[in-house]
Amino acid sequence: MSKENFQEFIKKPWIIGTAGIILGLILGLVVGWGIWPVQWTDASAENLRPDLQRDFLRNAVIAYEKTSDQTKAMQMFQELGEYADLTLSEITTDLGFVTTEQVLKFSQAVSAETAVIEQPVPEKPLEDEATKIKPSTLIGLVLLLLLVGSGLLVYFFFLRSKSGLKRKPITDEIPDKRLFEESEVKTIEKVTPGNDKPVAQYMTNYMFGDDQYDESFTFDAPNGEFLGECGVSIGDTIGVGEPKKISAFEIWLFDKNDVQTVTKVFLSDHFFNETNLRQRLESKGELISAEPGKQILLETATLQLEARIVDMHYGEMPLPENSYFQRFTLELTIWRK
Repeated sequence: MSKENFQEFIKKPWIIGTAGIILGLILGLVVGWGIWPVQWTDASAENLRPDLQRDFLRNAVIAYEKTSDQTKAMQMFQELGEYADLTLSEITTDLGFVTTEQVLKFSQAVSAETAVIEQPVPEKPLEDEATKIKPSTLIGLVLLLLLVGSGLLVYFFFLRSKSGLKRKPITDEIPDKRLFEESEVKTIEKVTPGNDKPVAQYMTNYMFGDDQYDESFTFDAPNGEFLGECGVSIGDTIGVGEPKKISAFEIWLFDKNDVQTVTKVFLSDHFFNETNLRQRLESKGELISAEPGKQILLETATLQLEARIVDMHYGEMPLPENSYFQRFTLELTIWRK
């Protein structure tokens, strides 16, 4: 191709437009992935999805029930920002793993005028550092604006009338089902003992990252007589590193009138279906596959304990599917025989 023919060739609008798009994509990748990548740090609860905001507030309710720390409760409530009141009203009707009484006590605590939260004032050097714009960031922003402007010009003047490309309708997109569907709760036969009035009832909640999780409860008769203890602890883990990936929980019951402590173990779906993994836990007690809503009964000489899975979710790290728990909420109810 001669020099004259090449010059005529590159003057064609579609050649200029194509070259601009290719150049824009290359520069955009360089700026977006190299010079000025997007980074998210220290996001607040206000930026979470609605279902996670409700879980966050339910955990705040549980924490206040255990500690009665009004200042901490107000702090966690205010982290939800403009969604705080709406989320509180939602969990009032959708309790999940909390009770109406717990939500009411928490609501009274966060609405009390005596709860004053002092916001820390950052020092001047930190503020200056945070607001300072780096030269590379400024250059990246200018390049990005130029690329966007060039792309719009090429599209409207050269490609819009000839382009056969069409945007896919939104209805063609398949949304993430986890944003909309509720946790499946299977219907099972209730195993509650005959005595309607329990001696004690407890709720315990594990969240991923709590490597020291070990809950125990002491309960007495109405006259103050000591009856026994019960609890939940980590049974086994999978993988390596921290935080621990919990794959099993031990539920135990001690009766002062019995010579031995009764134990049963809830296993993740992956652990329950792997014979080699189950063998190392068989000595601890009966092994049960964990499912939402599942109930088991522990019995001693004079006591009965019903353990019910109120809520559970598996983690999504690169490990076998359904192998460790992200969240596990258990309700323990004790009766005298």
